[in-house]
Order: sequence, then structure tokens, then C-alpha cells
Amino acid sequence: MQKVQKVVIGGGGTAGWIAAATLSSQLGSLIDITLVESAEIGTVGVGEATIPTHTTFHRLIGVDEQAFMRQTQATFKLGIEFSNWGNIGERYFHSFGQIGRSTWMGDFQHLWQHAKTLGWGGDLQEYCFELQAAKAGKFAKDSKTNVNYAYHLDAGLYASFLRDFSQQRGVKRVEGTIERIEMDSENGHISHLLLSNGTRVSGDLFIDCTGFKGLLINGALGVGFEDWSHWLPMDSAWAVQTEGMQSIPPYTKSIAHDASWQWRIPLQNRVGNGLVFCSDYTSEQEALQLLTDNIEGDMISQPRLLKFKTGKRKKAWFKNCVAMGLASGFLEPLESTSIHLSQIAATRLVQMFPFNGIDETLQTHYNSYVDGEVNSIRDFIILHYTLNRRAEPFWRHVATMAIPDTLKHRIDLYTKTSIAFQNDADLFRVDSWNQVMLGQGANVEGYHQMGRLVANDNLHKAFNELQAHIKTAVDEMPLHADFLRQYDVLSH
Repeated sequence: MQKVQKVVIGGGGTAGWIAAATLSSQLGSLIDITLVESAEIGTVGVGEATIPTHTTFHRLIGVDEQAFMRQTQATFKLGIEFSNWGNIGERYFHSFGQIGRSTWMGDFQHLWQHAKTLGWGGDLQEYCFELQAAKAGKFAKDSKTNVNYAYHLDAGLYASFLRDFSQQRGVKRVEGTIERIEMDSENGHISHLLLSNGTRVSGDLFIDCTGFKGLLINGALGVGFEDWSHWLPMDSAWAVQTEGMQSIPPYTKSIAHDASWQWRIPLQNRVGNGLVFCSDYTSEQEALQLLTDNIEGDMISQPRLLKFKTGKRKKAWFKNCVAMGLASGFLEPLESTSIHLSQIAATRLVQMFPFNGIDETLQTHYNSYVDGEVNSIRDFIILHYTLNRRAEPFWRHVATMAIPDTLKHRIDLYTKTSIAFQNDADLFRVDSWNQVMLGQGANVEGYHQMGRLVANDNLHKAFNELQAHIKTAVDEMPLHADFLRQYDVLSH
């Protein structure tokens, strides 16, 4: 097998420069990296909210948080507020924090379910520090505050930030549009990218970051697409930017409408807005009107229409090509996972890098990791739809459709026993499954009886102390915008 030293990344954008930043920061002088992109080709660029794994990724590759936040107009994110998802008028938070205090015998929700039968206990969300901080519009991070957070960011500026980061670490950028892909006649691998300006770029391993088209993984190698639109029928989105807010909430908003949902992502200098909709139930013009009727503040950009199909590439790694970003698949941005999927794909490639040659066993191992995680995220997103109780035709459709067996098992287990779990391939923790299950109105029939082992007075006291501790900590925190100024990242 031919040893792998020359890596070529086809396409820039967020996914391409994440791949470049990861490989260059971790493998350094072991490989040569070239990224091919064209300034004429636009990027989707609406992945403006992230999840807490983003902070871990930045620590791994050595990103300075304050420099990153200044250059990408970033703010902090403690979770997502969901409005009208279970039923019209209802709202709940999916926060990034730990709920209560669990034991080896069972998670906190079992103690809470027991407390509810005793006539007290309140709302499960009262026992999560990050959630209460988000509702209060506050944020802080210091040696005393162990807070689990992510970011809101400008995706275009983030790609530029990572481009500078990568080029400082030796990544070569080649300008040009990919016109043709040349193949090795003996093994069917990609050998060269031929650009429209005549440049010919050779490589041993190619990373496809060419977006939905998948010019390398699909166009050249013919790896098909696994369509999940029967589970996730949203297929379109309008995106638009509005002027910034004086009071910057440290969370994303997701607001459900008749056959769509609306996002609201507060950055330092503006707000990212969008409406994800199903074209079988809502026309493009109806969706645009709904979005413009429900945004806050003046528009500072023209609305952009995005068309997509939910699903994944049948193989993320095939022959000498690894697909990342939209080339590897798409999951709607309901839980802000798109940037994470590029980051974890690049990180795993570093862990399984084929120095000694392209090996099918290694590919199978890599693909199993990718499939496991993206399947679990798919189930988590479907969960929001299948548990809704709304009356409109779209919501009735997604509430009654067949769902994956893996998700059906999770829901059945939770409603019967209050048990949530996190497997090795699961991105979302038990606390996340708890918040969405209960927030969407899952009807729980049973729970672990460990609460009966604790005297009622002692249990009540422990719950009160936990609430008081959270309240004191939140009261001492500054408002989110004030902390951004204290942290010297707010540009205005």
C-alpha cells in the first residue's frame, strides 16, 4: 500500500478549514496539507450555534478563546429554549448543564419523580445551574464556576479564523474551482484534482468538503446517499440577519410554527434568524412571510433560501476519500450539531490516520464510529417531533409516523421506567434526553424506587439546599453582555 503523506482538502468553508486546522495542529510535520477552494463559490454558512464539545475541540487544537470570540463576534450559549414544540403556549429548556446530583444506583430524575409523588419537588429544571443562569440572562466563567457552555458565532468569520490558524501551521491554500477529478486506473482511487485555471493538485488522501454536491465522494466515487426525509421531512430554510440586541441572551431560541420552526441566535453585532420548513405543507413565500412577520429588529441582509435533504452518505470514508461537512450528510440545525460533526470527523481521522496506506479495515472502523454518532443524533432530533401534541396536519404527521427502532426503545424505556442512557456512540448525555423527553411531554409511568431509601425530611432538605445553592450562584453572576465586556471580547 502507498504510504499517505499528501492530504488534499477539496473545498473550504467551515468544514474544510476545521479539517485543515485539526490535521495541521495535531499531525504537524508528519503530513503535507493543501486546501483547494474558490472565492467564487459561496458557502451555506448558517451553522451559527454550537454545543459544548466545541470548547473541548478548541482546547485540543490550541485556540485562544478570547481571540476567537473577538474575531467571530461570538457569544456564550447555555442551551436552547423550545417554544410551542410540545403544544402551543408551552416552552422548555434543553440546557447544557447537569441536573441535580445522581448516584451510582440511578440518575437524579428518579429521586425527583419520587419527590413529586410526595407532593413537592417542583420542576426538574429548577435543579440545573446552567438552565437557571440562561433564564436569568446571566453568564460567568471563573475558577469557582464550573459551567458547561458552547458558543454562538458567525460561521463565515469562523472559517476565516480557522484559515489563518491553519496557514500559520503550514497548510497551503490553492485558489480555484474543481473542474475534473482524475482517477488511478489501477485501484480506482482519486489521484488529482484538475482546477479550472489549469492547476493540477495531487494527493494520497482526499477530504471532500464540497458541500451537498459531494464532488469527490459522490461525483467521482459514486458513494450514494441514505435518505432520512421519511423521518425528518423538513427540506428547506430561509435565513436572514437582523440588527444586534442590547440585552444578549445566552441561549438559542427555537420556536415552532404550523409546519416549521424558527431559530434565533444572538451574536455580538447581529442576530441570526431562520425558518426551517417542510415544502409539502408550506410554500416558500408563505415561509418567508412567516419568518419576516416574526423576527425582531430590522433586517440587515437579504433572506437566503436553502434547500436540503436530511440523511447521510452511505460511507463517509471510501477508497482514499473522506467526506466531511455537508458532503457527508445533513441533519437539520435543531440541536446545533453540524459544526460538531465536522470537528469529530476530523478528530477521528487524526486518531485513525492511514500513515501506512489506505486500509479497508481502518475505513470500516472509522465508518462505524461516524454511523453510530450520526444515527444517535438523528434519533435525538426525531424525538422532538414524535412527542409533539399539536393539532396541525404537519405535526400530526410527524407524531404518528414510524420511527427508528432505536428511538422507539428509548421512548418506551423512559416512559415505563424513567431510565435515560448514554451509549458510547451517543453525543447527548442523560440530562439532555431527560430535558427533551419531559419538555415534549413524555408520560412517565414508573421510576426507580431508590428515593424511598432516604427519609422524606432528609430528601426534602437536600432538594431545598440544591435549589438554594443554584439560586445563590446565579444571583452572583453578571448579565451575559456585561460578562462579555469584562472578558474583553465584546466589540461594541
